[in-house]
Amino acid sequence: MKPYPFTAVVGMPDLRLALVLSSISPAVGGVLVRGEKGTAKSTMVRALAGLLPGVDVVDGCRFSCAPTAADPQCPDGPHAADAPAHRRPARLVELPVGAAEDRVVGSLNLEKALAEGVTDYQPGLLAAAHRGLLYVDEVNLLHDHLVDTLLDAAAMGRATVEREGVSVSHAARFVLIGTMNPEEGELRPQLLDRFGLTVEVASSRDPEQRVEVVRRRLAYEADPDGFALGYAGSDAALAAEIEAAQRLLPSVKLPDDALRQIAEVCASFEVDGMRADIVTARTAVAHAAWAGRDEVTTEDIRVAARLALPHRRRRNPFDAPGISEDQLEQALQDAQPPEGPDGPDGPDDGGPDGGPDGGPGGQPDGASAGAAPDDAGAEAGAPPPQPGNGDSPQKTVGAGDTFRARVFRVKGTGEGERGRRSRAITDTGRTIGVQPPSVREGRPHLVATIRAAAPHQQARGRSGPGLEVRSPDVRFALREGREGNLVLFCVDASGSMGARARMREVKTAVLSLLLDAYQRRDKVGLVTFRGAAAELALPPTISVEAAAARLEGLPTGGRTPLAEGLVEAARVLRVEAIRDPRRRPLLVLVTDGRATSGSDAVARAEAAAGLLTGVTTIVMDCETGRMRLGLAAELAGHLGAEHVPLSEVAGESLASAVRERTGRAA
Repeated sequence: MKPYPFTAVVGMPDLRLALVLSSISPAVGGVLVRGEKGTAKSTMVRALAGLLPGVDVVDGCRFSCAPTAADPQCPDGPHAADAPAHRRPARLVELPVGAAEDRVVGSLNLEKALAEGVTDYQPGLLAAAHRGLLYVDEVNLLHDHLVDTLLDAAAMGRATVEREGVSVSHAARFVLIGTMNPEEGELRPQLLDRFGLTVEVASSRDPEQRVEVVRRRLAYEADPDGFALGYAGSDAALAAEIEAAQRLLPSVKLPDDALRQIAEVCASFEVDGMRADIVTARTAVAHAAWAGRDEVTTEDIRVAARLALPHRRRRNPFDAPGISEDQLEQALQDAQPPEGPDGPDGPDDGGPDGGPDGGPGGQPDGASAGAAPDDAGAEAGAPPPQPGNGDSPQKTVGAGDTFRARVFRVKGTGEGERGRRSRAITDTGRTIGVQPPSVREGRPHLVATIRAAAPHQQARGRSGPGLEVRSPDVRFALREGREGNLVLFCVDASGSMGARARMREVKTAVLSLLLDAYQRRDKVGLVTFRGAAAELALPPTISVEAAAARLEGLPTGGRTPLAEGLVEAARVLRVEAIRDPRRRPLLVLVTDGRATSGSDAVARAEAAAGLLTGVTTIVMDCETGRMRLGLAAELAGHLGAEHVPLSEVAGESLASAVRERTGRAA
């Protein structure tokens, strides 16, 4: 079945343009596509491969060397100048989220190396993607070290493998494209910066566009080949335009005035380092080539900045990427070059044909030129306060500035998803032992394998030098690293917590712990209790931003249904243990320990505590004042939990921390 045609996708001109520019100039560094599910992100990426020109490769070369410019360090080389070659289509290589590092960079065939004494390097996905596309769906769920490996290869154009006595370097020039749903968690800022361009996409709210999307999709599913044939002409025309832009690219000039504009724009957004300037310059050159110009203009810089800077500006951890259009225009004006015959910006018609993408023909699918996706950079605000269910009026209190919180860890050693919180057995980290022969996963342990094979050499007929290794001899390293956990916040939002100063401190502390969870690759959830019941305010998710938004809009008031809160927390953990059994939980109970809702409130709370036996729990004691009842400490005893006063969540007094960060004298 033929893939969905690129030019059949309705709307999304920014995504279309970013993909085209990255295809014209792979040096741009690839594209990160952020958007909600069901917005054709994957469809457009997979369709892009059909637009790229074919590549000539040397016969038998596993690393796709070009016959006219073979890689002198190719592991399959050296290749003769007249080596036979063939032409093949550009590849789209997809990297699964669960791929191991050996699958990405390649690995050594250990059994062959030991038995035959030869180094047999097996290329990975980076080699397969050379001179093509490397696509990572849900890139935000990929392990950080793999993302870093991909981005390093994309930036340097080479992949180097140094492991188990193997030293291999090969060319790895590809267009890296990642897609992600921000609701499932953000990329780390340092990883986000390594992508050349970023685009926010959202489904259109225009009924006509939505109708057209459904119409085309149903037509494709009914007759994929016939549907693709209907767009073959527009796809071929777009492919020809991309190829023409690639030929023009080396001759495009980037004058000093344009460089000054780029520097002014990047400085105005306070980006860190020089990568933003370089990527913006490369993108502007690619856009000029796409528009058929031989010199970069202000319009090229404007388009490049909109794609290259949103994810690089300085921002708080929970802020969505984006840039101010007014700030961009002001920066461009401040560095405006002297006026020429065509005005200060030079030709500004968007290209020879005046297309809305600034390239030949504009939108090749014939969609409405004025149609554009809704603003995907605007985050949904906090949920509106719900009617109170207690006997006192509800109110909402904001949080102060976050601080560096204490690190809380789950007891014991787990085997969960890789992260940075608790001890776990992982496929990376320090070696602490050897896996038994029945466990065949992870990296082979060379010394243990030799020791296991050595006693059997005489029985295998080996009397001279050399070592015969068989499959049962291979041992694998047992490694200890860190895992991410499920951090479930259970927050008392009753009237006893409603004092403005106290609730402000509580939200500040929880937000600080959320920031710590964001940095440690945790999954988070939020249970609140007030009035007569508890509710799951946020089901467990990787999106720490969503938890922060829900917490910020949390109302307070009413009695304290502590038992109901503990029961709901136990229920959530029980369900999550079925959904994600490898991820161990850490319960953070934020309360003053009072239980005032319903009959036998205290006895029911003590009974409910028994449901959480075995769960690593932190009781964050919010009781303040000179006369303290110590109820939270008693509750911690029933739970077998660590009791932590609110003021000790930070290394210093919480009140002092807040005052220091808001500029007030301590």
